[in-house]
Amino acid sequence: MHTMKPWPVEIALPDLARFAHGNTGVPYVFTFDSGKPGPRGMLCALTHGNEVCGAIALAALLDAGVRLRSGQLTVAFNNIQAYQQFDPSTPDASRFVDEDFNRVWSEHLFAEPPASAERRRAREIAPFVASADYLLDIHSMHEPCAPLFVVGPRTKNLRFARALRPDIACVVDQGHAQGVRMRDFAAFDDNDAAAQSTLIECGQHWAAAAPTVALDAVARFLVVLGLVERRDLPAEWFTPEATPAPVFEVTHAIAPHTDAFRFTAPFTGLEVLNAGDVLAFDGDTPIKIPYENCTLIMPSARHAKPGVTVVRLAKTRA
Repeated sequence: MHTMKPWPVEIALPDLARFAHGNTGVPYVFTFDSGKPGPRGMLCALTHGNEVCGAIALAALLDAGVRLRSGQLTVAFNNIQAYQQFDPSTPDASRFVDEDFNRVWSEHLFAEPPASAERRRAREIAPFVASADYLLDIHSMHEPCAPLFVVGPRTKNLRFARALRPDIACVVDQGHAQGVRMRDFAAFDDNDAAAQSTLIECGQHWAAAAPTVALDAVARFLVVLGLVERRDLPAEWFTPEATPAPVFEVTHAIAPHTDAFRFTAPFTGLEVLNAGDVLAFDGDTPIKIPYENCTLIMPSARHAKPGVTVVRLAKTRA
């Protein structure tokens, strides 16, 4: 399979060294307390080291010195070691150091010796995640696509995403076959617990528009939780809302069986195909769409290899 050319890096990478000491005893992690009752919110960026828009947004938040009116806020730059390896000439290479940080959030993995840089860092971050009432994990995508919230099967987490931005489409899935995401850790995946989480995909990794989406999501998170009032934040952090967007429910995750996977068109996401349409070829085997009005979620053959999801198929919820 041929190597796909990386998308251009249109954004300047922030120098995060000034945040290295944090204020919690854990590098690059800050907690701020209003001293008044209220929810405990947590904002995370760099869960993948090459997804930089969240880091830009959180750096802007920290630099602004916003004062909380209630509750508590934790801000974390997660896989900082991977980010520090970022090279604009090979921008995909710094997604992680040893393994995907966003696949290790299982209690049994934390019970094992931390055999990777990501598991060691996850152990540092885990106490903050476990104590949060609300979590927003800021991501971006391989290919250009409209922003998406990606939530797990718990209805409470879908409600939270819709409260943040109803005009951004929500994707409901059952989790990731390769491991548990941070957004599904502990209480976030428990119907009987109040804790709520969501993950936002802000557009293509290095597109100029992605930090704008990320900063808007951060601002709305703070306001929806009541940690600040809208007037406390710069007006330019907010972007106008459009009409409400759909909710998609993932029905299939497509992963190749061969090293010769290829899509039949340059799909980037949210395209709608119908039953019998040929989506891709896995070697010589055609992969056909199984039902009408099937929406493609985050297709990318950029790193296609056997067993790794390259696209999800979804139905629109009525």
